Amino acid sequence: MFTTHHFDIDAEPAQIVWGKREIDADERKGALISAEKARYTTLVNAEAAKEVNDNDAEVYDVAVVAAAKVVRDANLAVIEASVTHEDLDALVLQ
Repeated sequence: MFTTHHFDIDAEPAQIVWGKREIDADERKGALISAEKARYTTLVNAEAAKEVNDNDAEVYDVAVVAAAKVVRDANLAVIEASVTHEDLDALVLQ
């Protein structure tokens, strides 16, 4: 991961030098878990918004939310079971 940067004005031409740090597998897992939860939350919020809009034809679809929860739970289980960067690289999420 890139961190902060500084300018090397002694180089010709001047350069921007970026700092780097390693990302461990747990940090990557946390990011994947957060993204999965956010994706599910977005879907639930979109369904809930149907209940308060002006279109009576659109209603909250419990089946859509239930199916998304099954996918979310399966993806979270796969992510949690991952231990190494290689495991995370090999993930195929639904």
